[in-house]
Parts: sequence; C-alpha cells; structure tokens
Amino acid sequence: MTVSIASLHPRATQFVDEFTTWRHHLHAHPETAFAENLTSAFVAQKLQSFGLEVKTGIAKTGVVATLHGNKGAGKRIGLRADMDALDIHETTNLPYASKHPGKMHACGHDGHMTMLLGAAKILAEAPDFAGTVDFIFQPAEENEGGGREMVNEGLFDSHPVDAVYGMHNWPGRDIGTMAMKPGPMMASYDIFEIIIDGRGCHAAMPHLGRDPITTAGQVLLALQTITARNVNPLQSAVISPTQLFAGDTWNVIPDTATIRGTVRTFAPDIQDLVEARLKTVADATAKAFDCTARVMYQRRYPATINSDAETGIAHAAAAKVVGAANIDTNPEPSMASEDFAFMLNEKPGSYVWLGNGPTDGNCLLHNAAYDFNDAAIPYGVSYWISLVMECLSD
Repeated sequence: MTVSIASLHPRATQFVDEFTTWRHHLHAHPETAFAENLTSAFVAQKLQSFGLEVKTGIAKTGVVATLHGNKGAGKRIGLRADMDALDIHETTNLPYASKHPGKMHACGHDGHMTMLLGAAKILAEAPDFAGTVDFIFQPAEENEGGGREMVNEGLFDSHPVDAVYGMHNWPGRDIGTMAMKPGPMMASYDIFEIIIDGRGCHAAMPHLGRDPITTAGQVLLALQTITARNVNPLQSAVISPTQLFAGDTWNVIPDTATIRGTVRTFAPDIQDLVEARLKTVADATAKAFDCTARVMYQRRYPATINSDAETGIAHAAAAKVVGAANIDTNPEPSMASEDFAFMLNEKPGSYVWLGNGPTDGNCLLHNAAYDFNDAAIPYGVSYWISLVMECLSD
C-alpha cells in the first residue's frame, strides 16, 4: 500500500530524480566509521551550494550546516542524519552497487543523508520561518558512537539547539507511513566478554585439569536465568551471547574459554540489574566448576527515549505529510540500538521511523541484499520540511 502523494511537498516531488541520483552516488561509495571522507566532502559541497553556513571536521568527519529563517529570531532545532556504512559485502548487483569491496550501505544511511540534503535544498530556497535550523550529518553511528563524539566535541555548544530530531527508514512498514511514540523507541546497547580460566590438560585425562569449555556451557545457560528470574516479566531485557571460542586442537582441553555478547534494555535500572547479575552469575558459576571468570562489561549506547512534547510536534508535522491515519502512535520499541540516544540525552527531541516498503528479497536492515527504497525519499524530505515549519512557524 502507498498513500496518496497529494500531501507531499511539491518541490520534493519535482526534485525526486535529482535526489535519487544523490542517493545512488552515496550508495556506490560507502565508507565506515570515522572514515567517511568522500561522503563528508559530498555532503559539505551540496550544503555549500545551497548557500548554507557549513562546519566540517566535528568528530573527524561530521558536518553541520546552519540555515537562518527570514522571519527573525526564534527557536533553534537540529535535524540529524547518519552517514556511515557497514562492513558487509553487497550482493544486490545493482548498477549503483558498492564500489568499495566489503563495505555497503545496508542500513539506509545513504537515504537518510539524501532526504536531509533534499530538505536543506528546498528550505534554503525560501526559509520562511522564524528561527534557525542546524542540519547535522553524523559519522560512525554503527558501533562506534559518532553521536557521542559529536556531543563530546561541543556540538550543542557551537549549535545550541532547543530540540533535536532524528529519523530512520523502517523496512516492513508501507511507503507513506510513519511510526513514533513518546518514551523508549530503541534499546540500549551493552557488550560483555567473559573469560573462563581453567587448567588445560590432555583430553583423555579431564580429571587432571579444570575444563573451561564445560564451565562456559554452564555459564551460557545460567545467563538466561537473569531475564527469566531477575527481570520483572513486564519489563524487557535481552542477553544474547554471540561468540564462544576455546581451544586449538582435538585432544587438548584448553586453559581458557571466552564468551562474548550483547545486552539490550530500555530502562537504566534494568540495565544496572543485568550488569550486576551477569557478573555475579558468571563468577559464581565458574567457581562451582573450580574455574574463575574475568568479566568485561561495557555500556556502548543508552536507550533512545523520545520526549513527550517534541514527539507531539513530530506527529503534527508527519500528519500533514502522510495523514494521521497512516501514523502508528504505539509501535513496539525495537531492541536494536541507535546512538542518536546521546543527542537525546542532552536535548529534548524525537526519533521516528519512516516506512520503507516490504522486506521481499531479504530487504532487511544489515542484510547484504538490502537497498533503500527510493520511493520513500519524497516522504522523508517532506517530513523534514513540515517539521521545520511546525517547530519554527511565526
């Protein structure tokens, strides 16, 4: 299903071929965390061509462009798009497929940049609002915390916005639909490593050693009791061991075994609980098998929490583009994470999902066959423009 295009901004549809060309160029030249040099240069050049004030080099490759309204002073808002790609070998065979082997835009950040650039171009033609817009192009969203680095380097000191807004494409939701809600939208992202120290020995004589592999198996099972027996069933937490490795050959019980994984939660108190219990469970279980456990626990991204008022503004803006009936106001939060959370920890704001069509042909985020749906571009551009007018109308 695709909703009527009658509510799209006319310039967003007029320029859609140009915007699509930008998107295909960005898709063909993916760059990963803090190495988005060509990407950053492309973005900065476009923004400068629109006549905007452009600052580069924030968090290495970040770009921020500023547009002042022609109706005087007013509030200041930030609109954010992420720029980085992923370490995935693309399998789409598209004419504009990645030219950088082993890297691809498998999460739609090429589309995010395009939609924000499109909005900047159109708004710069006629900035009929009171106040200021900062267009924030952020590096290193995937794993490396570029949002945190931009904040730490003084993003909101040099660009003191009153609120900040983000958007992500969402496969599986129809083109022309959106989703948003106050409160949690995305989970926190923590990582852990548990090293089980035992004593290696001949595999035929296990009684002479202390088997870290058997112990690791018991630790893996015990970790799942944290969510099953320590976390309130009405709250959410996911503990996912994702790596287990030990040993080098058939007939040797090794000295150590290593477990690595991630933890996802929405509430800080649950995050605290899981971290404490994970360390306790790993230590106690290892001791029960005459081994020891060394635990590393690192909090990477906080949960993405939307503020009430700003989500109301985002809803009003989205309703003017796709219609209120096409907005899901109670989506299930995602256990995936998003480092836009670092910006929301500093400023009120709202993070929304934009429908990107069906997931046919493995068109899922972080999939080697994924390609951003160009049909979503005018909707994203129109939403950003509508949001600016909703926030900064005189």
